[in-house]
Amino acid sequence: MPLIPLLVVVGVLGLAVGSFLNVVIHRVPRDESLVHPGSHCPSCGHAVRNRHNVPVLGWLVLRGRCADCATRISARYPLVEAGTAALFVAVAARFGWSWALPGYLYLAAVAIALALIDLDVMRLPDKIVLPSYAVAAALLVPAALLAGDPSALFRGAVAAVLLYLLYRVLGSFGMGGGDVKLAPLLGFYLGWLGWGAVAVGAFSGFLLGGVAGAILLLLGAAGRKSRIPFGPYMLAGAFLAVFAAAPIANWYTGLLTPLA
Repeated sequence: MPLIPLLVVVGVLGLAVGSFLNVVIHRVPRDESLVHPGSHCPSCGHAVRNRHNVPVLGWLVLRGRCADCATRISARYPLVEAGTAALFVAVAARFGWSWALPGYLYLAAVAIALALIDLDVMRLPDKIVLPSYAVAAALLVPAALLAGDPSALFRGAVAAVLLYLLYRVLGSFGMGGGDVKLAPLLGFYLGWLGWGAVAVGAFSGFLLGGVAGAILLLLGAAGRKSRIPFGPYMLAGAFLAVFAAAPIANWYTGLLTPLA
């Protein structure tokens, strides 16, 4: 089937999901309901009008300010919406019309929410991480069976255990409990794709986190004892593997192969 219609539909879906993720990112760390009250200005409390609730366009129409009190609205709101749409389109381009697509779209949405929450409050909420195990199983188990590849489930389960053990050991050296809970979920998704994705995803998370930490130290934005949220780098490493595990693994293997 043509890919373009899928990308369009998924892009529009990503905008809508991104709008919802803004609510999740703001309310979940505060233990607030995702349903009540409806979208409103945190400064004056007035409800956001439906015409202003359109992803990205609503913020542009309002010129980044509340329609009632003129309080500035963070540019992060439209960026989350546009970023979710872009990531959804990239995932759809990667998986196409496949049974696995819904599972990885869900991972994309969860990754954006968790990364920003971790950056905001340095916590990966159980309310998001733990239910994601059930959702991942519900989406990827049928996908593997319908695709005729039950071995993907075995790889995913083994990879989940391996990453859990790895992060459990690292937990004794200061790794956060939320990171330990997130690791098996990422292991399951990466193992579903293959062992190369597991290796690239796990290594990339540590590499990205290390580079970011070094930059913060050099800039004086963090000290040796500063806590740095690691979840965003775990998630970035996982998606780097989703999109580019094969070429990265081949490049690394080529470095180890002696020249003829």
